[in-house]
Amino acid sequence: MKQSEVNIKNRRATFDYAISETFTAGIVLTGTEIKSLRQGKASLVDTFCYVAANGVWIKNMYIAEYFYGSYNNHMERRDRKLLLNKKEIDRLAKAGKETGMTIIPLRVFINERGLAKMVIGIGRGKKEYDKRQAIKEREDKRSIARMFEK
Repeated sequence: MKQSEVNIKNRRATFDYAISETFTAGIVLTGTEIKSLRQGKASLVDTFCYVAANGVWIKNMYIAEYFYGSYNNHMERRDRKLLLNKKEIDRLAKAGKETGMTIIPLRVFINERGLAKMVIGIGRGKKEYDKRQAIKEREDKRSIARMFEK
């Protein structure tokens, strides 16, 4: 089986949050959702995770309707359950209750077995001056890369 090219990233997450710890979780999807995800038609813009009594859920994740789906096509922005073990769920619940900490989806991909996985992180919101520093570092890297290209 060939490696899947599906790799959907939340680019805004590392800019807005300082990620301290990451977890890889499975996602509970319906048939048309996984087909649409394998085509790369998903987005992590404005998504977040929360811990409920029966597990970790992702809210506001966009997966486009499957073009060939029939009357049983899925809703685009429904809550989806993440599959984690009990120790990871407890750790996320503890971090989510802390002031300023949040659970952010970072990346969605299809693993070598064909299963949909999501990388989530525990992050603290960055201040404005931290963001300016990140922009400055990125621009410095680009200017150095340009100098070596010539």
